[in-house]
Order: sequence, then structure tokens, then C-alpha cells
Amino acid sequence: MAGQKHGNFRELISPFLQSKLDEARASYGVGSRAYQALARQYVRSPAEADIHASDRRRHYEAEVSGELAGQQLKGVERLYRRTVLLEPTTACAAHCRWCLRGQYDSFTLRREDIDRALDYFALDGEIREVLITGGDPLMAGKMLGYALDGIADRVPNIEIVRIGTRVPLQDPGLVSGALLDILQKPRRFRLELGVHVCHPSEFWPESRHALRTLMDAGIRIYNQHPLLKGVNDDRETLFRLYDDMRHLGVEAHYLFHAIPMRGMAHHRTSIDRGFALISALTSGGEFSGRAKPHYCAMTDIGKIVLYHGSILQRDADEGTVLLRSQYRLQDRQRYNPSWQLPQSVLVDAEGYMSVWYPDGVDDLDAAPAHTEASALSSVEC
Repeated sequence: MAGQKHGNFRELISPFLQSKLDEARASYGVGSRAYQALARQYVRSPAEADIHASDRRRHYEAEVSGELAGQQLKGVERLYRRTVLLEPTTACAAHCRWCLRGQYDSFTLRREDIDRALDYFALDGEIREVLITGGDPLMAGKMLGYALDGIADRVPNIEIVRIGTRVPLQDPGLVSGALLDILQKPRRFRLELGVHVCHPSEFWPESRHALRTLMDAGIRIYNQHPLLKGVNDDRETLFRLYDDMRHLGVEAHYLFHAIPMRGMAHHRTSIDRGFALISALTSGGEFSGRAKPHYCAMTDIGKIVLYHGSILQRDADEGTVLLRSQYRLQDRQRYNPSWQLPQSVLVDAEGYMSVWYPDGVDDLDAAPAHTEASALSSVEC
């Protein structure tokens, strides 16, 4: 993805998604909520060019930068004791405009890179879970199969493998044949698949079929997604989304406050807007309690589930809040010695970290509507 480091995350829309955009535009119009709920996720906005010197290119720094057998680890990140992250590829079927890795350098790992990562996983008995993400691992089926087989054969401490994907929503026709053979292969660990459904309209018949096919193959599916202006920042949309998830058998995980990344300010609501919505979601009886998510922020030190007591201070001039965490500095440095303490972090006398986190604003007019010309612009593949 050339130009990512300079904020030029190119537009990429799969043919399947383009057909859905065309259908929504023809049925409801460009200015409709139905069209905008999809366009704001995939059609490049002029607001992405509004970049400030303080904007971050990465949502956090968590690479494991050690060596094994004299070779650098690649595609491995770690913030948590029991869970480690593996990124086989940065390729996707489409580019979500809110992507937290949209400004990462592009890469695809080689088999020897996967082998070194597996050796690292096997050396640390505290690791029990691997999240395979990217990019979209389902876009690199052979490499994904190689990683899954390697974990099964060589990393006995791993009990759960999760795969992050949007393929069932972006190109559901890929959920067939060879891919199912890779995912259904009997292995000793539990396999889970995390999707990112942001709006109930994304449960198209083709996507529902793909999700049911995966569930019929014995794969547990859960959903986590960001809170996005003009997409899902209202009660009715979220009620429908979580109600549909419950009846489809998709588990609720995180409702993320949209991350503070370069060129993404127009997607971000205030934290307080999220508090109001999560209160409505979790304290009412509109849908099953088994479908209710955790409201979460992705900060410089990792995920923090937000409660009304989570905010310790507010800095109105900087537009930031100080969030309380239960992460301890000494623990983080023990299981990832290469991790560096960010400047945004304060450490108390007991070693617990709190972190300054940029808030968003609730001015929907600040998010330029995607125009007909923008929606119909040519897409490089």
C-alpha cells in the first residue's frame, strides 16, 4: 500500500461492496443514512487530508523486537500476558477508512518469519492465545494454514487461536472450498473468528450465508467494531445491530471508541457520546443481555474498558482525558522487554499506569458527506 507512511491510505473497494454501494445509492440516494453507513466506511473522504503533526501513524507500539537464532521477529506484537498477535499480511479485500493499521508499512510474511514467530510462542509458557490478524488473514489462505498447522504441531501451550477478518462482509464468496478446508482441519486448539460488523445493513444475505457456513464448520464467531459518526452513533442502529447479532449467533465483544489515528478525526465521537449509547445498550431491555458489548478504548498501553469512573482528569485545552488502567509497568516490561513507556503514560507508586487519550467531538457536520463523484470514482486494485 504505497504512500501509507505519508497518510495516503488508498481507496480499495471490492466488487461485492461496490455493488452494495450502488444498490444503496439507487434505492435511497447519496445523502441517505443507508448509503452513508457504508460509504463512510469505504469511500475516501477529503477529511482524511486533515493531518496534524501530533497525529499518530500507529495506534500503539507493541512489536516484539527481539531475535531468535540471530534473526529478527517480524509481524509479532504483544501487549498482554496470555495473548500474542501475529500478522501474516497487511492485504485486505477492501480498505476500511477507519482502519487502525492503515498507516502501517505493507508486508506479507515468509514461512521462515512464521517459523520464528512460532518458536517465540513456544518459548513462553505464559502465552495461551494467538490472535492472527493483519490485514486480513483469510486473504492469505495458504500462509494462514501454514501458521495454524505450525501452532498445532509446535506450540503446545496455545489453547485458543482467533482470526480477525472482514471477508464475510467484503467478499463473502471467498468463504468456500479451499478456505473452509483450511479452517475445518481438525486441530487441538479452539478456533474463533472475529468480524467487524459496524451496521446492521452489512448482514446482507450473502454475508449471512458466509457467517452461517463458518459457524456450521464449528467456528465460533464474535463481533467487535468502532463507534463511527454517521454510521452507528445512534441508539436505533446499535439496537438493531446487536439484536441481529444475537439471532444470527454472533457473540458481542467490544464496542470501540474510534481510535485517534492520522486522518480519522471525522469518524470520532466524544467518549461521553459512547457512554450515553453504552448505557442505553446495557441498561435497557431492547435485546438479549447475552448480546451486550463492552465499551472500550484502544490506548497507547492497550485496551481499557470504559466505565464512568475511568476518566481521572480532562484537559480541555488539549482535548484529552486521563484514563485509569489496571496495567502495571513491571508486568508489561516482563513479558515484552522491548516495549517502551509512551510519553502519554503516568505511573503511580504501585506501578499502575494511567494514560492520556485524545477525545473526539460530536459535530456530525465536521464529517463531509461523500458525494456522488466520490462514490463513483475509479478504484485501483
